[in-house]
Amino acid sequence: MWDNKKRAEHHTDSEAFTILGKDVRFKGIVHFEGTVQLDSCFEGEIHAKGTIVIGENAVIRGTITAGTLITSGKIQGNVAASGKVQLLKPAVLIGDVQTPSFSMEEGVYFKGFTNMGAHPVVEEFPQSPMVLTDVTPQLNGSRPVLIESDRGN
Repeated sequence: MWDNKKRAEHHTDSEAFTILGKDVRFKGIVHFEGTVQLDSCFEGEIHAKGTIVIGENAVIRGTITAGTLITSGKIQGNVAASGKVQLLKPAVLIGDVQTPSFSMEEGVYFKGFTNMGAHPVVEEFPQSPMVLTDVTPQLNGSRPVLIESDRGN
């Protein structure tokens, strides 16, 4: 009925998948390899070499370092991903994000800064100071001025 032999043949260490359900609460520093799905409450540091999937019911307070982070849960803390960070509705992320690839669906709440690193094109610009041309001769003495007043209800 069940073909266990086929499953065993396709399962490798790189396909390891861990699930922590919504009834789990824990604190501390954790290290994962492979893919991890968190639907739980966690406080502390999460370090993962693979992918972390934060479920809609999850609440994370702390820092996350991962290859890829995909979340629809609530995170309060800084996130660093070597691959990408994907925020899915109805995710809440309050913290800074460091990643080369960042995406966010409509309906997500994000408060923080995003650093995607220097783009290769920007690094190719020569290191010479910018020179701005003087535009003052083009301006004449009179310029329109807009004055707003609260009077005149």
